[in-house]
Amino acid sequence: MTVSTPTATGVDDRSLRSLRRWNLALTLLHLGQAVAVLALATDFAVTVTRSLPQGPPGTPAGSPESLFDVRVGAAVAAFLALAALDHLLTATVLRRTYEADLHAGINRFRWVEYSFSATLMVVLIALYTGIDGVSALIGIAGANVAMILFGWLQEAANPPGRTAVTMRPFWFGCVAGAAPWIAIGYNLVAAEEVPGFVVGIFVSLFVFFNSFALNQWLQYRQVGPWRSYAFGERAYLALSLVAKSALAWQIFAGSLAS
Repeated sequence: MTVSTPTATGVDDRSLRSLRRWNLALTLLHLGQAVAVLALATDFAVTVTRSLPQGPPGTPAGSPESLFDVRVGAAVAAFLALAALDHLLTATVLRRTYEADLHAGINRFRWVEYSFSATLMVVLIALYTGIDGVSALIGIAGANVAMILFGWLQEAANPPGRTAVTMRPFWFGCVAGAAPWIAIGYNLVAAEEVPGFVVGIFVSLFVFFNSFALNQWLQYRQVGPWRSYAFGERAYLALSLVAKSALAWQIFAGSLAS
């Protein structure tokens, strides 16, 4: 049996086989939860609204108008299914590209998936805290996508063997990523009454989202086991499962259970 020598990222054949098993397992775990949510959830929906100008600048906007309803059960199943699709592709038809990327210290598939799934998660959290205006939701989604793409740039800017590591994309991403949480936090603090499960969602997902940033920071500071890119990749996989599962079942218990 041939044993490969780890690359500069600490990735070898053994870690790649382990990551393939992780991705296959996470495919089943995410997909199973998506199916369960769809099967068990009620038809509860949240309405997205718009408030349009009624005159020159300074004129109060008109009363909010309903635009469309977001079926929460379907939205929760969607972000779980997106993760399942990502893990399935990287473990099968896109495996060679995925593994080549890991050797190069990058995972493009992760950032593409997060751009959709994590952004949908943040929009749902915003809706649950009363941010239902379409303009505000577009801004929140855009800031979250920007944060994730800065994470991609952080990896692209620091290939293996680079002597000087730049953290600029990381810190720019932190600035972009803070905006949605500031908006959501403001609504929570300003509201007269907020359901306990919504507070739980905010606190737990805020911690999880920041854990992704911490994981990347530890990777580029080469702290302990994070010297191996494969270790950081496993941490991303675990965090993704836990964060998505936590949001899915907190939302389910709070508003989707029949």
